[in-house]
Amino acid sequence: MKVLVIQLGDLAAFVHALAAAKRIREAHVGARITLLTTEAMRPLAEKAPYFDTVEADGKPKEPQAITQLIARIRAAKYDMIYDLEGSNRTNNYFHGMRPWPPKWSGPVAGASHAYIDSDRAHLHPLDRLAAQLAAAGLADTGAVMPDLSWVRSALRDPPRLSPDYFGIRGRYVVLLPRGSDAQANRRWPEDKYLDLAQRIARAGVTPVVLGGPEERPIGATLAKEEPRTKNLVTRPDLFQTIGLLERTAFVVGDDVELMHVAAAAGASCLVFLSSLNNPERSVPRGQGGVVALTAAVIADLSVEQVERQLRNCGVFQDQAATA
Repeated sequence: MKVLVIQLGDLAAFVHALAAAKRIREAHVGARITLLTTEAMRPLAEKAPYFDTVEADGKPKEPQAITQLIARIRAAKYDMIYDLEGSNRTNNYFHGMRPWPPKWSGPVAGASHAYIDSDRAHLHPLDRLAAQLAAAGLADTGAVMPDLSWVRSALRDPPRLSPDYFGIRGRYVVLLPRGSDAQANRRWPEDKYLDLAQRIARAGVTPVVLGGPEERPIGATLAKEEPRTKNLVTRPDLFQTIGLLERTAFVVGDDVELMHVAAAAGASCLVFLSSLNNPERSVPRGQGGVVALTAAVIADLSVEQVERQLRNCGVFQDQAATA
């Protein structure tokens, strides 16, 4: 049996799709499963235990390239295609294979296993994926749960995945701020991250800042104003980031892509969500548990609330016991 899985989204969407891919792999024992994705997701996809082949040209721009991609999918004669992307682009791929499209699971009318739900846009991505798989005949065992626990073993646990590689000793809390260019109601302010970093450091725990290029200014400021902070913004690659998130005592941050990665890595997380942006749909999920603090304007959430939550979750308990 030949199966194609399609996912062309960003990192958070891809991590969610990996949860669905696990169930697809379990449902099609012995099948040859190909993933159609993007070049950005290729490194993670090629290490994932759910695919036999990874094709990373899933978003061609030129009309001729799109036509060639559709022709390639048709020629592969897949027994089943799971469109976990569900976008206008992938719906067009389906329509491009008419009048005799392959068996297809996705939110498109005319598909053999169509998942048409007017409320799908309001569902949590993981609930939406679970409902789509159920509509395709896969056992409905509830929401799929993201899981990146395979990363360390897939890479044979090299030293570069260890916190020691970055000079981190003992317990640490990862901070995931959002760059200052984001809307004010969707990010916790820099001065509050600094205050929290200082409180964490005073408790004998190392604050570690992670993020992308947009977070470089705030990472530099936190490290300058609180020298006990470890500024690793843009330094680790994705696999090293997953390793750091897997072993942290806690993760605190805004609703950024890495927060979803942290939850999938099994970290205990506290995320700031705007009550104006459907927090139930965007809250990360993971085995380590996620606490969501919501407010219409995220900047209104106090540092005291966050510190209290960290203490309630036992982040500082080792230090208290040895004080």
